[in-house]
Amino acid sequence: MQHTIERPVSVPRAELERPQRTALPCRTEDADLWFAETPAQLEQAKEFCASCPLQAACLAGALDRAEPWGVWGGQIFDHGVVIARKRPRGRPRKVAA
Repeated sequence: MQHTIERPVSVPRAELERPQRTALPCRTEDADLWFAETPAQLEQAKEFCASCPLQAACLAGALDRAEPWGVWGGQIFDHGVVIARKRPRGRPRKVAA
């Protein structure tokens, strides 16, 4: 008769404290939202980022990689520069006199 002793699996503490990557907003929402053309969609992506536990690390990584565009860490990148808001395409509307 054989006896087997099961040992508990040792999981590194950092692994236990790591957020579930599959539950991150950029993984659960439409990925195109983070690279959208419209200002409204980019603002929506920024709102999703606001609750993300990896927001600071995401932004730091994007800056290190010099990401050219998209929403990273709750910030909009346009041509590698962080901008506050993206302007709509086209010419601004004329103001009636």
